[in-house]
Amino acid sequence: MKRPRIALFGNVYQSKKSTSVKKLLALLEERKAHVFIDSAFYSFLTKKIRIDVPCEGLIEDDAFDADVAISMGGDGTFLETARRVGSRNIPILGINLGHLGFLADYSAEEIPLAVDQIFSDAMNTEERSVLEVSGGVKGYPFALNELAVLKVDSASMISVRVEINGEYLTTYQADGLIINTPTGSTGYALSVGGPVITPGSDIIGLVPVAPHSLTARPLMLHGTAAVTLSVESRDHHFLLSVDGRSETCEDSVKIEVRRAAYRVKVVKRPDGSFYRTLREKLQWNVNSKL
Repeated sequence: MKRPRIALFGNVYQSKKSTSVKKLLALLEERKAHVFIDSAFYSFLTKKIRIDVPCEGLIEDDAFDADVAISMGGDGTFLETARRVGSRNIPILGINLGHLGFLADYSAEEIPLAVDQIFSDAMNTEERSVLEVSGGVKGYPFALNELAVLKVDSASMISVRVEINGEYLTTYQADGLIINTPTGSTGYALSVGGPVITPGSDIIGLVPVAPHSLTARPLMLHGTAAVTLSVESRDHHFLLSVDGRSETCEDSVKIEVRRAAYRVKVVKRPDGSFYRTLREKLQWNVNSKL
């Protein structure tokens, strides 16, 4: 790829990661890429970290164009980058500066490899499904990872009535309910006992959070399923979280979830393997015996 346009986004809370940012910017400048930086990230780099940031312009809103968007941070930064990219079909390359980091495929040590991939004539990408949420959402209604309805207070459970394609399924008595994509199966859903789903699977996950019934189990739905949620709570409010962006809703609101009409492109390492990532990130290859 000749002189690609790069949209750079990053975590604005990690000053100790400045060495990685400098390395990336130096390599992009050396190869004469057209670099545009998110204005909040630019302000953080120049005012707090106080480093020189070579770029051709700032990204002030979501109306930008690029050949590649780079996310520097953890999975939260990657999700925010995906929100900014939206449906514009711009591949997202994640450089993991966080902890676990399932979404960002490149480590800080692999920044030169990431830059080589950007300039490659055959960039290796995967398409990831997205959920679209209607009802109760005031902000961006799309989720790359998951939607969750959760109780607001810590004292009582909520009741979540679930319909699949208009047919009643069950009512969960629980702390909440997660609806996740295959990408989101290694996020919040995994932490509450949901199964890992391989990327590219045409599946939507339904995972209860601390259910009252021992028979309540995660359920995998076909990717074309339309899910309708009706929530009842003691204080008549519940929390709606869409990829970590949370809003408080009245329990008179119905939530409808279905697969979005677009997918997100994720840049992967040429030698990348989802199964190897699982082994390394979840330490499945570590012998627990002392």
